[in-house]
Amino acid sequence: MYSYTDFDEAFVRERVSQFRHQVERRISGALTEDEFKPLRLMNGLYLQLHAYMLRVAVPYGTLNPAQMRQLAYIAERWDKGYGHFTTRQNIQFNWPKLKDVPDILDALADVQMHAIQTSGNTIRNVTADHFAGAAADEIEDPRPVAELLRQWSTDHPEFQFLPRKFKIAVTGSPNDRAVTKAHDVGLRMVRDASGEPGYEVIVGGGLGRTPMVGKVIRDFLPKADLLPYIEAVVSVWNLLGRRDNKYKSRIKITVHENGLEKIRDLVEERFNALRPEFGGVDQTLLKEIEAQFTPPAFVSKPTDAYEAARASNAAFRSWTDTNLAAHKADGYAIVSISIKKHGATPGDATADQMRVMADLAESYGHSELRISHEQNVILPHVHKSDLPAVYAALRDADLATANIGLVSDIIACPGMDYCALATARSIPIAQEIATRFDELKLEHDIGPLKIKISGCINACGHHHVGHIGILGLDRAGVENYQITLGGDGTEDAAIGTRTGPGFPAEEIIPAIERLVLGYLDLRSSPEETFLETYRRLGMEPFKAILYPPEDKANAA
Repeated sequence: MYSYTDFDEAFVRERVSQFRHQVERRISGALTEDEFKPLRLMNGLYLQLHAYMLRVAVPYGTLNPAQMRQLAYIAERWDKGYGHFTTRQNIQFNWPKLKDVPDILDALADVQMHAIQTSGNTIRNVTADHFAGAAADEIEDPRPVAELLRQWSTDHPEFQFLPRKFKIAVTGSPNDRAVTKAHDVGLRMVRDASGEPGYEVIVGGGLGRTPMVGKVIRDFLPKADLLPYIEAVVSVWNLLGRRDNKYKSRIKITVHENGLEKIRDLVEERFNALRPEFGGVDQTLLKEIEAQFTPPAFVSKPTDAYEAARASNAAFRSWTDTNLAAHKADGYAIVSISIKKHGATPGDATADQMRVMADLAESYGHSELRISHEQNVILPHVHKSDLPAVYAALRDADLATANIGLVSDIIACPGMDYCALATARSIPIAQEIATRFDELKLEHDIGPLKIKISGCINACGHHHVGHIGILGLDRAGVENYQITLGGDGTEDAAIGTRTGPGFPAEEIIPAIERLVLGYLDLRSSPEETFLETYRRLGMEPFKAILYPPEDKANAA
């Protein structure tokens, strides 16, 4: 993985020093909160409902054991003993004291981490496929490109005061695990007719109050043209993007209002002007970065112990069925560690759990960890012969829940328990859904099903692209939950369709139970997934399940 250069080290330390002085001035009263706000946001510090929140960047979701252990140390020393992994592959600390934040940032810098550009109207943390560098279906590891974009965008003088925040996602696989079509810019690795790798460039995706699936602005972009082309996209939007209305400021609105063809023409014009200035230097830098992402030295050894454990231990077999993914190297597997034990807060990990995951990565995983946008942790390179030992350690740490991709593997934003913008709770709803389906013991019969929950219209829980999406809203002081169906965050991205009237908090769990159990009766075979059934039958059978006639009569 990438290691800081002397420049990186000096840059991050200088930012910490600057912010330390700014915090001192805020505490002394020399800065008002309004004056301090843009300064803290530039360093990832939010003022939430009850306390400050520090959002720490995990670029393209990649961590090493030392970094994970430092996050555990920070959680224990300056927070409440846990951290929250987010849908942007970051980690949030929800309870730091303002006076301690500079010390936290110094501790992060000790392990080559920071919180720069995790907030504000700038280019945010670049995300990537959480199976990058390991996936069997991968064309090329996208993380060197993500690192190149991180370096280019960090403190970019033209892009520090954009119309709104700007998010980039990168994937190197045809199966999109990075939700590229829901980003301001999505980059998908593809090959041209001669087999040369390059990028399909997608613009104008996004969720929030106006959800849109991104549009392809370039079918194929050669690797050498990446930086000038992306700079052209951002600079065109920086000029055209609306600053009179923050709800219409994202690039998706700019593309919608101007049309894709006009945006494409302006981007190409700007790209042709910028391209000569880059002179291929970025390719030299890219090759230097690529050298730091060399695959581990994979080993060849028997997998008999793995097969024997699967045959003799039903719990282990269940875990391997759900929590493993195919690896590009023979004898290896990608391990997804569920941070979604039934009844727990999705994405929360204790300091002790972080240390266990760091130890496992060091002992069995070639010292690599990943954070997924689905709020889980990945060990990307584990030999199958080591899986029984990994499973045993995870079980002892309460991290062996066998539910990846199932109904209880729920994405949920912090909601009204933490967020000042939220209009309803997300966490309790996720906990109750997971607990209920654990009681029913039907998760594995139900099969793949993605439930995503947002506590407000900003859609931080990605509810629009959930097979079942839940949006919490305030209705005259009462929490009310709308349901959407048919969303999809893959290469076949789709925005879910609202089913109808929302449900009060006490009715949303029975409604979801009714919906999922009804699906079991509707599916054509045990192999047909919820999403496939919905696409085959459409909305009406599901609406009939959600709103039975007696409910309509009572409502009347």
